[in-house]
Formats: sequence, C-alpha cells, structure tokens
Amino acid sequence: MKTQKLGRGLDALLGEMDEAYENEGSQRDEILEISLKEIRPNPFQPRKTFDDVSLQELAESIKTDGLLQPIVVTEDIDGYVLIAGERRLRASKLAKLKDIRAIVLNSDEQKMRQFALIENIQREELNAIELAQAYSELIKLHEITHEELSSKIYKSRTHITNTLRLLQLSHKTQKALLEKKISAGHAKVLVGIDDKQQQVMVNSIIGQKLSVREVESLVKNLKETKEVKTLPKSSDSYDLRELKLNFDDIGLKSKISKNRLTLEFENEAQIVELLQQLSK
Repeated sequence: MKTQKLGRGLDALLGEMDEAYENEGSQRDEILEISLKEIRPNPFQPRKTFDDVSLQELAESIKTDGLLQPIVVTEDIDGYVLIAGERRLRASKLAKLKDIRAIVLNSDEQKMRQFALIENIQREELNAIELAQAYSELIKLHEITHEELSSKIYKSRTHITNTLRLLQLSHKTQKALLEKKISAGHAKVLVGIDDKQQQVMVNSIIGQKLSVREVESLVKNLKETKEVKTLPKSSDSYDLRELKLNFDDIGLKSKISKNRLTLEFENEAQIVELLQQLSK
C-alpha cells in the first residue's frame, strides 16, 4: 500500500486516535477489560527507555485512583497487541493488576507503527533521540516536509528541525544523551563537529560540569581554529607594484610587504574618496 502524501494519511490517523479516546463507548470501537497476560507489546514502539521512578509513581496513582485513560490495542490471533499506552501497561503490571481497560481498534501493521509514533509524540515524553527518530519516521512514512509535520503535531518547525539534527551526532554522543550524561542543549551545540571532537567535548562536559554556554564558546573556538588551519597556503609571489601605483595616483600612501599591500589614510576624507572610487 502506497503511503498518502502531503500529510493526508497523518491527518486521518490523528483524527482516529483522538476519536478513539474521546468516544470510548462508540459502536465502531469496543472498550473491554482485558487480561494483562493477553497483551503483547507493540513491536513498533519507538520508545526504548522508561524511567523507573516515573513508572512507579504512575503505578501508585493507578492503585489509588484506577486507570483514568484506557490503553489502545488491536486484536490478534492469540490475544491482543498494544498500539498505544505502554507506560500505562507497564505501570499496571507494577501495580499487580490482572486486567486493564482497553479500546480495541481495527488496525494493520502500518497503522500500529504510526499510532505508536503519534501517541508517544503527543501524549508521553520521549527522550530527545527517540523523539528525533519518531519525527524522522513520520516524515518518511508520509513524505512530508518539516513544515507540514509541524502543522500536524503542533510543534514549531524550528523545534522539529533542531531535534532531527541530533541524529547527525555520533553513536557515542547519542548514548551520552540517552544516559542523561549531557543535556539536549549540549547535544545540539555538538552537531557539526567531527566524532573525535564530540568525544572530547562530551568528556569535558561530564568531567568539568560545563554549561551549554561554555560548550558553545569552546565549539566556536574549535570551528574558528579549523577554519584558520584550512586556509590555503600559497608560496606564490604576487606583483603588487601596479596596484600600488594606482593608489598613488589617487593620493593614497601604500606599502608592499611580501604578498600584502597596506594602505595608510591621513584622514577620513581619504576613506570616503576610496569608497567612492570602488563603487564606480
């Protein structure tokens, strides 16, 4: 099946997900009490890391107040497959529940993948790398631009573009971000420098507790030093005498040193006159 272009498919999916949550008792989608043992994780879940403390807090909340929002599943041959709500599912298991409220949607693999991406982006906090991967996959699935994705998920285009740039980081730098050894702010500054320089900067951030501003300054100096080093070196000698004569003709003092010609101004009027000559 060919993916719909220009976000039309994404619009439909967003609407379907919202409708499922807003109309839990609709005839189109069933809402059931399902045994936790019958539910398998979504194989397309973009989220790989879950905060243990946060899950435990959610488990305690579910014990006290119950599950306020059902999970979303699709029926499979030998049970159900989770589409959305993995944190709620994991927390319910921690809370030692046997059953869980679930909306049962008719779904195929492509929808399962996209529902998981959308639900995580809209309803739960992915880490920066997982979020970048989710944005990247939605853009590829629907063949849309950063601007078009921005209008669909209500995030700024700048945010989406900057987040996607994190995927350009080396594997080691991404790992440091995932492990919260560096912040997303640090990581964004490191985009654009080579892998070895990234590793040096990551070690410095961790070892010296550098702020984002301090890292910005260090990276700026690195880039400026690299630019100076990569300036072409020339052993050629240029004849600047004719150019010097031209400046002499308009009354400007100049002197030649190697491949340099230096101008000397006696007053501001000479500067103005030179600018006028150059603009002709």
